[in-house]
Amino acid sequence: MNSTQEYTTPVAVTLSGCAKEDAHTVFRLLHQSFASDREDEDAPQYTTHDTSHDTSAAHTTVWTSTFEVSGSHAKPGPVRLTAPVKVDLQGTYWGVDRLTETLGDAFAVREQGMAAGDQEKDVQLLLESRSG
Repeated sequence: MNSTQEYTTPVAVTLSGCAKEDAHTVFRLLHQSFASDREDEDAPQYTTHDTSHDTSAAHTTVWTSTFEVSGSHAKPGPVRLTAPVKVDLQGTYWGVDRLTETLGDAFAVREQGMAAGDQEKDVQLLLESRSG
């Protein structure tokens, strides 16, 4: 095994239950700390589609991105959201914990649920602006 081999620790981030502006705020913050599969300027957008054959009145919008958390990162300061944001994180235990810690530096974070496997876990969080 090559001792200089670099290991990657990707964490999949899914945002839902929020406005695109709040999704952009969360992704922009994570971009300041970690490399991503998206460009820094790639802001979340709503897409329109033909709903004439759709029987449901409401649609859920989700945004996803993958962040590489193995490198060093900047510690963010507090960031404001217009409303709470639901976040799903999926990856290795260490990667998810590291990304959760970074989110905790900027937002009030409440864990809503967690599913654990042998080498990965999935955590559901609720992000809110810090009071004060």
